Parts: sequence; structure tokens; C-alpha cells
Amino acid sequence: MSNCAENIYQLLPAIHRIRDAEQGYPLRELLALIAEQVAAIEENLDQLYDDQFIETCAQWVAPYIGDLIGYRSLHGVVPGVASPRADVANTIRYRRRKGTASMLEQVARDVTGWPARTVEFFQLLAWTQHMNHRRPQVHYAPDLRRGQKLQWLNTAFNSTVHTAEVRSISRGSGRYNIPNIGIFLWRVRAFPLTRTPALADATLGEGLLLRFDPLGRDLPLYNKAESETEISHLAEPINTPLPLDRRWLKAHLDEYYGPGKSLALELASATPGQPPQLIAAKDISICNLSDISDGGGTVTGWAHQPLPGSVKVAIDPVLGRIALGTLPTTPLLATFHYGFTLAIGGGEYERGSREPSASVQSVSGGATLQTALNAVRSGGTVEVSDSYRYQETPNITVDPGASVTLRAKNSTRPLLVASADINLNLGPDSTLILDGWVITGAPLKMADFGDDEPRQLILRDCTLVPSSAHPAMSVAHPFATVKLERCISGPLHIAADAEIELDECIVDATDPEKVAYRAPGPNELEAGGAMTLENCTVIGKVHSRQIPLASNCLFVSRLSTEGAETWRAPLWVERRQKGCIRFSFVPHGSRTPRHYRCQPEAGQLQTRPHFTSLRYGDAGYCQLRQATPDSICRGADDEGEMGVMHGLYQPQRETNLQVRLEEYLRFGLEAGIFYAS
Repeated sequence: MSNCAENIYQLLPAIHRIRDAEQGYPLRELLALIAEQVAAIEENLDQLYDDQFIETCAQWVAPYIGDLIGYRSLHGVVPGVASPRADVANTIRYRRRKGTASMLEQVARDVTGWPARTVEFFQLLAWTQHMNHRRPQVHYAPDLRRGQKLQWLNTAFNSTVHTAEVRSISRGSGRYNIPNIGIFLWRVRAFPLTRTPALADATLGEGLLLRFDPLGRDLPLYNKAESETEISHLAEPINTPLPLDRRWLKAHLDEYYGPGKSLALELASATPGQPPQLIAAKDISICNLSDISDGGGTVTGWAHQPLPGSVKVAIDPVLGRIALGTLPTTPLLATFHYGFTLAIGGGEYERGSREPSASVQSVSGGATLQTALNAVRSGGTVEVSDSYRYQETPNITVDPGASVTLRAKNSTRPLLVASADINLNLGPDSTLILDGWVITGAPLKMADFGDDEPRQLILRDCTLVPSSAHPAMSVAHPFATVKLERCISGPLHIAADAEIELDECIVDATDPEKVAYRAPGPNELEAGGAMTLENCTVIGKVHSRQIPLASNCLFVSRLSTEGAETWRAPLWVERRQKGCIRFSFVPHGSRTPRHYRCQPEAGQLQTRPHFTSLRYGDAGYCQLRQATPDSICRGADDEGEMGVMHGLYQPQRETNLQVRLEEYLRFGLEAGIFYAS
């Protein structure tokens, strides 16, 4: 019995309880049913009381409470405002501060979910001085001796005055005028990479010249944005995900360097189990480590290297380089932040809970993966618990009917560097799951096993580093099913009778004229298997046997403009009588199934996407520029943008902000939205 039923039963006179026991407790069972209804009524009364307050009310009640104070609803699909509870709760607080710069900045952060800064452009107008109202800091000509002030020119932190602009700020044309307010938003996020071994340059420095990026690229470092604690505080550089500047970092090193901050360098302990040792800030030198050449184009070293034998460590945050004076006896571990817009591919972001496994093999510290993979071939999980570099070429074998998972632990991003094909030997009716990895150097390869048994390959939150030298994945088994979720991949070669599903992915052939999708083998004209895509960006030509569905996608491809082109179309589908492509960009001349509200429409030859960058590793990789037409930026099925960035809901965020600015902007002022990244 429940406590409620027991309490009611104990209120009965003892004589009734004795007689009830003699007859097998029928009265007690009746009171148990009554108690259930009493408990339901009590719960309902408690909820009715909670529904009077926005903090505790049921989800469906929040809009009704908002209606009582004139709350205007927003697009609920945007992360952070899917529930209006917090927005309704803050409405009164916002109205008390209506029109102030700090309040507008807070609203921008709340409704977009992006870091923001408000700039009152009328404060930056140059004017003729009046002796009764002097402003000595307002100069018509900038002071050329103040380098940092000049570096902030035309950014959100600009303090240099300008002459008046009369163009409309609401269209993004003009800025500096008496009624103008600017809202700067940062779309690029700073993603962490924790205690990953710095990679030595293979050709220079004999181990003294290293890079932060484990892939060996020059990579700008970003600031880890600190949260603001007061609504009256205006955002400063430390509160936004800015790329780190040499001069600024040198002047504010203590604010950005150290444990839990934007970057840190540590020496791994020689004793197993002991924590790494932090390199002191006094031994860090911020400088320009650009290449030095011999005059004939051959790079001979880096500029401003520390003297041999010196304990100093030079860091270049713009290039992501490290120069040492003394060769360390243990690996140098780098913690830093890099810029990207979306949490896809391998990364130290929250990937949610994963399927539990009875057999889990833990690997760390760059140890061999092959031993752990052999131990779980009959079913189980290999979990890597750090962001180290694993340099080997494993052969992954899965027994018939088994399921094997090779995953990275949450908040880690391990790198697998292979020197040859990574063979996937999957038994009949087996499943292999790769989760959270960055893989480079060679493709994943599944051979044709010569039977008609199914195999399943699943990749989640993985990066198969795009390369023009080889495909990222080759699947020759005709009865295989491949599924990619939130992945970044190079070219895919999938057997004609196999099937592949891509959800919120990037497939990058490194050039729109190269092949992004086809069948494996030497024949580049052979069609790949049926592919289903949703919220994807494909860079390169595609030849598929069938596309059952493509929704909210960008196919960025074109036929070669040089030499003889053998492809019939940039997007080439064999079975055009089946399937549908909806709310997507399809290049001119494509041979595809029927379209539904796709771009460009007939006669619109100039409608095409414009990207900030199509180079993997750049912060604006696959991000649409503002110059892209609205038919693409707002052309998805929910009026969001097409392509992999659909999940950012940028148009909805912008619309939400415009709704709030109309409500909270003071009379006579006009606001414009500017993207700082």
C-alpha cells in the first residue's frame, strides 16, 4: 500500500480493522483505490499552485502567463528559446532598463544564444568642440601611435571616431549616425582541445618547432569567452570568442594563459599517474613565428625563435605555432581553443549519452588500439579517454551478429593517423559504430565479402579529414548500410547496391569540380549507391544510382571548365523516376529526380551560395556569407538556411532579435545587426 492509503486505513477504528483482517482486507483494498484518487487530486492542487509562477509552471502555461504581461512569442525552434520560460521571466526586468545599451546587449544574447556587444554609434561621431561641452577624447584624426586602438578599427570594440554616415543602418549600409545602435553577434564558437600533444614540424627544428593543431596545420587560436555576471556590464574582448592577437595576448597574458583559460602548455609527467606540469607564464613569449626563407622560396626556419638552451617558449597565436629553446624530455601537451560554427565532426563537445556495453576496453595516452579492438571483436566497446594522437593502422574485425563500438569519451577528441587503408572486416549481420573520432592519412575500407548478408557501419560525430589524394571511405559490399550523423567527411565511394544515409553532414571533395560521391573502383563514372541526405552540404560532383530523398541540402558542384569533361552532370542520378529533392540547391544542368521548391528556379542563373570558406579547418568552413540570396539563406522547409548549418537556425535567431529590438529600442533610435564572425 502507498503511504496515503496506509494513513487513511490507520484512521479507522480498531474494530473495523480487526474485522477487515478476518475477511481478507477487502476494506483496505477499497481504501487503496480511494487513496489513488486523493493523491491525484493533491498532485493537481499542487500543480495549480505552481502554475501561478513562471519559474514552476507547466510548460503549456508559460505562454499564458506571458500573455498577461504582453509578451511577444518568438521562433521556438531556436536553441535556448525553445521554452519561453526564461524570456517571460526576464520581461519585466528588461522593461525597467528599456533602451539602455547593456539591456539591449543582454536581450541579444538571450534570444540568439550568441555572444553579443552593443555599440552606440552616436558616441563615436566626430564633432566640432564647444568650450562649454568639451570632449577631448573625440579627435577627427586617429592617433597613429596607439596600435591596439587602430587594430580595433571598424570592429565591435572600435573607439576611433568617424564622420557621419547617412545610409540606413537597418540594411547594414551605414553605422555612424546620431540615432544608430549596432548589435554585433559572434556566430563562430571557440571549441576546446585539451592536453593534446603538440606536433613537431617534420622538416624543421629537430623537434623544437611545433604546432598546436595535431593535424600539423597553421591554425589561429581563439579566446574562451568568459561569462558576464552583471546585466549592466558591456561585453569586452575577454567575453567574446575572438581570434587571439599577438599584441593583445602579450599585454594580457595572465588573463588568457593558464589552467581553465584560453590556452596552456604543459609538460607530461615522466611518472605514470602524475598530473602534467604547467609551463609558467613568465617563461612564455608571444611573438611572430612566421616562415623564414632562403630567398629561393625554401623555408629554412621560423622567425624569433628562442636562443638554443633557453627555457623560454615562444607562442604565435595567429599561426598556432610553438618554438622551444630546449628539447623537452617528455611530450609537450597543448590546451587551446579553435574556431568553428557548429558542433559536428570530432570535437570536445557534449555528444549525449551512448548505448551501454557489457564489455568496455579503456585506452589512453596514445596506447595501441589494436589489442583492445581484438578483445571486443565478439561484441563490446573500446573507449578512448583523452585527446591524444594515435598513430597506427588498425584492422577492425567484428564477428557475425556482433556489435562493436570504437568511441571517444565525452569531452575528448582523439586523432587516429593511419599510414594505410583501415580495413573493416565485418561479419554477416554485424554492426560497427565509430563515435567522436578524427581520422586522417588513409580511408576506411570495407571489401566485398562475396555474400548477401547485411553489414551496418555507423559514424557519429566523426571527422574523416577531407583530402584530394584518397577517398575518406570506400564500401564495396553491395548489401552494406552506411549511416553518418553530424560528420565531416572527404569523398565517399559506396557500392551501387549499398545504401547510405547522411544527416547534418559535410561531404567535401576539396573542390567543386572534383568527385565527392561515386562507386569504388578505377571507373570514375560508375554510380554509387542510393543516398538519403538531410541538412547536408556536399562539395564536389555526385553520381548516385538513386536519391530517395534530399532535404535542405546544398550541392556545391560544377563540371570541369578545363579539358575534356566526361561527366554528364554535376549532380547525376541514374534512377530519376523515383525519389525527391526538396528545399535544396541543385546546380544547373543536374540530372535528378523531381524537385520541390529547390533553387535556382528557372531563369535565375545568378542564384548560388556564397561561402566564408570551403577550406577544412577554417573557422568559417561551409558558413554562408551574408551575400547569399535569401532564397538560399531562408530556403529550407522551416525558412531556415539550406545546408549543414541549418541546425544553427540563423534566420530565426535574427528574426527573434529584430522582434525584441522593436519592443525595447527607445523612440527615435534605429538598430542594425552586424555579424562579427
